[in-house]
Amino acid sequence: MTPSTAPRRALVTGGSGDLGGAICARLASDGMHVIVHANANIARAEAVVEAIHHEGGSAEAVAFDVADGEATRAALESLLEDGPIQVLVNNAGVHDDAPMAGMTEAQWKRVIDVSVHGFFHVTQPLLLPMARTRWGRIVSVSSVAGVLGNRGQANYAAAKSALHGASKSLAREMASRGISVNVVAPGVIAGRMAEQAFPPEVVKQMVPAGRTGTPEEVAALVAFLCSADAGYVNGQVIGINGGMG
Repeated sequence: MTPSTAPRRALVTGGSGDLGGAICARLASDGMHVIVHANANIARAEAVVEAIHHEGGSAEAVAFDVADGEATRAALESLLEDGPIQVLVNNAGVHDDAPMAGMTEAQWKRVIDVSVHGFFHVTQPLLLPMARTRWGRIVSVSSVAGVLGNRGQANYAAAKSALHGASKSLAREMASRGISVNVVAPGVIAGRMAEQAFPPEVVKQMVPAGRTGTPEEVAALVAFLCSADAGYVNGQVIGINGGMG
């Protein structure tokens, strides 16, 4: 396969979870070679890769802790030996909820480390190789909590809203190189996390649409932002939340 016909390579951090897996599957179905990232559980990433292969797509698995700058840089250097990564979806994130009055320093720092420092650790090494190709798409997955705030999630809301400022700034820096940088901010999305936190009657009260969103709906928005059609959408925070705000 010559470089001109090789599929674009896409890295999805946190690609082994419910939402990450849906994003990986969608990008693969759009013809990209997807690098499915997991933090520690490589088996979960490999299961996503296997599902993509089963559908005729192209993918590989990788595991590293995005909060560890050295480990991340080493993993990315290895991946970049095969060529630039032109599509990046920063989806890795954790939450550790508590009212701020009762929140520990460890709870605050871990959530910030993964979302904010992780964004820098993963994105920064990919920028110059991406810029040399004069084409790139960077999408970070935030949350409605980063837009509206949420009780018990001061750490998570701080981490996610930090992505908004970083992405808007990076968009201004990279736009002339054909690179767009955007954020999607999902509301309540179906999956293990939502089922534990939001019973159906609570969802009906919170969400004007009266239902949770699906991982596939979020993946469709991410895929659009990663496409050639979305080149003029840049520096935006796009909500996908059933009308929550």
